[in-house]
This record gives sequence, C-alpha cells and structure tokens, in this order.
Amino acid sequence: MDTKWEKISREHIDEDLLREAGEIIRRGGLVAFPTETVYGLGGDALNPESSRKIYSAKGRPSDNPLIVHIADLQDLDKIVSHIPKAAEALAKHFWPGPLTMIFSKNEAVPYETTGGLDTVAVRFPSDKTAQVLIKAAGGFVAAPSANASGRPSPTSGKHVFEDLQGRIEMILDSGSCEIGLESTIVDMTEDIPVILRPGYVTEEMLEEVLCRVEVDRTILSNLSGAAPKAPGMKYRHYAPKGELVIVSGESRRVTAYVNDRIKEGAAVGKKVGIIVTDETIDSYEACLKKSVGKREDEAAVARRLYEILREFDEEGAEAIYSEAFDYGGMGHAIMNRLLKAAGHRIIKV
Repeated sequence: MDTKWEKISREHIDEDLLREAGEIIRRGGLVAFPTETVYGLGGDALNPESSRKIYSAKGRPSDNPLIVHIADLQDLDKIVSHIPKAAEALAKHFWPGPLTMIFSKNEAVPYETTGGLDTVAVRFPSDKTAQVLIKAAGGFVAAPSANASGRPSPTSGKHVFEDLQGRIEMILDSGSCEIGLESTIVDMTEDIPVILRPGYVTEEMLEEVLCRVEVDRTILSNLSGAAPKAPGMKYRHYAPKGELVIVSGESRRVTAYVNDRIKEGAAVGKKVGIIVTDETIDSYEACLKKSVGKREDEAAVARRLYEILREFDEEGAEAIYSEAFDYGGMGHAIMNRLLKAAGHRIIKV
C-alpha cells in the first residue's frame, strides 16, 4: 500500500484535503492526523472492520481499547448509555481538550473498538484539523496514537511515516504537536471518578471541578494482570530500542551513578544516552546527552520527551538513562510514560 503523506496548515485548513481524508475513513481506510496531544491513527469507530485494521496496522493487542474521538458534544449521546453529572461538569471545563472520559457504551459502538469491554473511551480534541476531519469522517473516529505498538508516541508527521508507511492510506502532517503527551483518561463509570492515565489535565485540575477524584493504583506500578480499561494500562509502551533505566535520588548521587555507567559503556564501545534537564546537563560526561528543558517547565519536558526517545533510536543508543521527575502536576504523567518506556526499570541511589 502506498501511503499518501500530506502537509496541512493549522492556520489555513485545506477542507478539500480533509474531505478526501474523511472519505477514506468512511470507506473503511485509515488516516493518521494531528491532535493537540499526539498524532492519532483514525478509523471509523462504528465499523468493526476499521478497528481491526487499526490493531493490525499498529501491531496492537486487540484487548487494548481504542479512544473514540468526537467533534460535537451532542454526539456523545449517540454512543454512550449514560452521562453522569460529573462528566457534564468535566466536559464543560475541559472539552474540547486533552481529556478522555470512559462511559458505559451503547449498542452503536462495536466491541472491536472497545477491546471487548462494555465501556467506551471518548475524547473531543481541541485541534481544529482533527475536528474538521472527524466531522468529514462521519463524527466518530477511533484513534489510538499513530505509532507501531510499544514505540514512542508520534509528535510529528515524520514519526508517523517512520512507523506506519505502507500500512495506512494517508498521513495528515501539520508539524509538531502542542502538548506531546497523550490525554488524561478518567473513568466516569465509578461512583468516584478514577484517573486511569495521567496527562496534561492534572489531578489537581480535576479536583477543582469535582472536589474528589481517585488515582488508579497501577498507574505507577507494574501490575498488569487485569484486562486494560484504558489505553496504556497493561502493556509496555513508548519504548525506545535501547534499554531505558530511570535513576532516582539526590542529584549528585544520580549524576555520579550515571557518569559511572557512561564510562563503563565507553570502555566497551557501547553507545549510552542520557535524558537530563538544563540544570544538570553540564554535570555529565560526554555521551549522547539530551535535555528535555528546565525541570520546572513540565509542559516543555512533556512536549520534548517522545521526540528525544526517537532521536536516541536514530543515533543508535544501546543504553539510556533518565533522571526521575517529581510526581506532582504533569510530573505524574511524565513519570508514568517514562516508567512504561523503561518497563518499570528504576534504580534508586
């Protein structure tokens, strides 16, 4: 299959191109498209065969649920059986935007889209290109991240092409994503809403609206026995080709430990990469070292993380060490992604 790679401007949206892309999805094909979080791989959410194609193109386990993207709040009623008052409050504050909510599904949504579950994950993205495409495609687009399963999520059209060329019909490329980490996922089917995946919309932001939310205990653990209720809960994700290890502890101890690993690697000709911040980068020995920005600027760290992991792949890093990050605010999401990428390998020094 030839993959059509089309540049599209966020400022001057090419509606003819988006109608063409929407028609591909309506016919059962797949189109990768930008959102404010990461690039999504879109298919018709109400067509079981489209969802099967998504799983196949990504090499994704079929019990890992897909997120249904909408572009009109009124369409939510068409795919869920009940909308709790708490969900209405969150939608008012955070939609369109980087928040996914899980509802009890109705019969319109096939089990192929939900990973066999009676619940459906729904998001209303704020990216205008995504909104126009969703409407052109019929209003309901199932879209996991547009990467090969397990790889770092794509934050540019180039990343999508690297992973999915020849497997999908079209890539819509509008440059880098604004946020760079996947949406926050909140389960609205529980009495108290539960965060299943942290993201740009933080626990603190949610509590300002709902007063109380809970956090699923598996977010920062390696527990994976149950069927995943949301993307990213069970399987290893976001992983570079080199072995990634997180190093946690007092800054000087972390630097000393990683510098020893760099020297050991150099002695045997091993390429070692490190993920650091602007504040610490000069403390490390010469190697493939990349800064995610200032530690206090969590949005910048999140935006740069997946790009750095892919750069290490391009440069052939065989071992990668990353500093740990605080768990408050977006740091929770950053550590969640790093732990998944590292297969929960973390060393405390």
